[in-house]
Amino acid sequence: MPLQELSAPYAHSVFTAENGDLIRVVPERGGLLTGWQVQGREIIYLDLERFLTPGQSVRGGAPILFPICGNLPGDSLPLTGGRTATLKQHGFARNLPWSLSALSDGRGVRLELSDSEQTRSEFPFEFLLQLDYRLAPGVLEVAMTLHNRSDQPLPFSFGLHPYFNVSGLTGLSFEGMPEQGFDHKPMAAASTAGVLTQLDQGIDLLVRPAGNVALVDAAAGQKLTMELSDPWNLAVFWTDPPRSMVCMEPWTGPRQSLISGDCKLELAPGEQRSLCTRYVVSTV
Repeated sequence: MPLQELSAPYAHSVFTAENGDLIRVVPERGGLLTGWQVQGREIIYLDLERFLTPGQSVRGGAPILFPICGNLPGDSLPLTGGRTATLKQHGFARNLPWSLSALSDGRGVRLELSDSEQTRSEFPFEFLLQLDYRLAPGVLEVAMTLHNRSDQPLPFSFGLHPYFNVSGLTGLSFEGMPEQGFDHKPMAAASTAGVLTQLDQGIDLLVRPAGNVALVDAAAGQKLTMELSDPWNLAVFWTDPPRSMVCMEPWTGPRQSLISGDCKLELAPGEQRSLCTRYVVSTV
């Protein structure tokens, strides 16, 4: 069976493609993608000890960012009609249990999250959020569909926070990067190339590339390309030294997008919106 439930080294579901590539998912832990193997090589970084320690935040996998990316001033989002949403950093989706099923095309899995009394107390909207992971040889395809089941327009941002294994935090290079980015540490514009020389010191960089971006790990002989599509076309790069990993994250909007209006997305009542991105592993 391509979709199986396993108990070791932690309870999770694994989907295996015909060529042997696989993904691991823990729906109960925020729909967390915890593994992606290509030709036997683990692409995703996961701090397993931390993952298994109760009360510890996750360092690894691919946390889901919804309905905001980043944080809000005072964790507060003003809404129409004098309403207010209260949302902590990156929103609630990464902290809630999701449902999981196999896709009908046999290529992957679908995660689903619906509104609940808990989510409506923080974010007063009815919704269905679907996240599909599909495998092709050396490729992880990600498709998100949001359904607005409310009678009000639903504002949102969406992103992933995937951690990728690297051979080390020096000797890496990047492709497709614009000259200027935004450094979240001082919250100021910065030279992209300058920030990327500081991977081993910890970075938090947002860029607005014109197309796809890639992380090249020459020592590992591997290139990882993130294929972006409008409006899921911003990229955040984040490191947490001394961990040998780099986060290469697709976001729809920058921090506080739903306040500033910069790349803000809004879904009309009864409508749905689909977004997609792909990660491609190749050799160098």
